[in-house]
Amino acid sequence: MAEQDLDLEAMAAALRASGEYRVLRRLGPRPRIVVPDGVATRWGLFVDVETTGLDPRRDEIIELAMVPFRYGLDGRIYETGEPFHGFRQPAEPIPAEITALTGIDDAMVAGKSIDLDAVTAAAAPAALVIAHNAAFDRRFLERFCEVFRTKPWACSMTQVDWSAEGHEGVKLGYLAAGAGFFYDRHRAVNDCAAAIELLATDLPRSGVPALAKLLETARTPTWRIWAENSPFAMKDLLKAGGYRWNGDDGVPPRCWYIDVADARKDEELSFLQKEIYRGEIHLLSRRIDAHDRFSDRC
Repeated sequence: MAEQDLDLEAMAAALRASGEYRVLRRLGPRPRIVVPDGVATRWGLFVDVETTGLDPRRDEIIELAMVPFRYGLDGRIYETGEPFHGFRQPAEPIPAEITALTGIDDAMVAGKSIDLDAVTAAAAPAALVIAHNAAFDRRFLERFCEVFRTKPWACSMTQVDWSAEGHEGVKLGYLAAGAGFFYDRHRAVNDCAAAIELLATDLPRSGVPALAKLLETARTPTWRIWAENSPFAMKDLLKAGGYRWNGDDGVPPRCWYIDVADARKDEELSFLQKEIYRGEIHLLSRRIDAHDRFSDRC
């Protein structure tokens, strides 16, 4: 039977209705939705980079994709714009493990570069930049192009409580499958398109677009508190309390730290004073918002 003779939608609906199957749809171009009268919108920019390694101080970008999208302040996504994509030849050959991970080899990037003026022009209209692991992408992109230092950022991986919505992982491919679609992976533009589709999808338990939850989290300031010179014997208690170890030569270097909501700042400082230092202590803390979050400035 020819494919055109098959009612694929009816077949998919029947499979879903049986309760015995889960159906995944291939991700296609996102249709444009007319913006209702009186609804204020902004342009966002979803970005994805592939690099020669994990250290933004030593490693280099070899692929950059950016996809603009128009959204309402309530988190509804109305349309996507023209994607930007570029390969870039690094100073050294691409490591074999990076080629195995990304599918990008030296031949694909030979002689290629990414026009910084074009990147700046593409990113300039964005009111918000989003990446799926912004702590990684932002550090590379801020070193690569100054425009990314001027933008607020958000993270689709960490700033939506995917677990609370019934998802079992935060990798983009897992989340896409949980949302009912699949896509051609390992190309940066496709990853951006999949992430935008994911953010446009209503969450199964909250019933609101994932972007709405992301915006709510991104707009909320937090405090970073550094437990500098904390007693070594207290490391397990700090770790159990959600503290993470900073091993970089930052400010302050090599100490435990935590990010907390504004309302929890005094409670956390009291915990440190009573349970960790057991005496009066003045600790470094900093208010963080979307303009600095995920950057080396934090």
